[in-house]
Amino acid sequence: MILERENIVFLKGAQRKYLRGLAHNYNPAAFVGHKGITDSLINEINDALEACELIKVKFVDFKERKIKSMMALDIAEKTDSHLAGLIGHVAFYYRQHKDQGKRKIVLP
Repeated sequence: MILERENIVFLKGAQRKYLRGLAHNYNPAAFVGHKGITDSLINEINDALEACELIKVKFVDFKERKIKSMMALDIAEKTDSHLAGLIGHVAFYYRQHKDQGKRKIVLP
């Protein structure tokens, strides 16, 4: 079950942990470089989420935690996805496929 509050949807802690575990061996689907968040980056992430539901995004040129956190939340908002976690320089994003027949991940 996913919690909702004022049109904002939150994953439960156990669901975020489950998703991070699934994505552990994934390769990053996109890299955030010195240009930051661009339209092409958002399109790339949207395409990857459409194909896989769960992806990793690596922050290459950003080392400060606060900046990475703000950028990770911004990406989640722009892609209408859930930020499942931010560990080191890697963020995990989840967006359930709209077509129920194409869903690959079942949340606990």
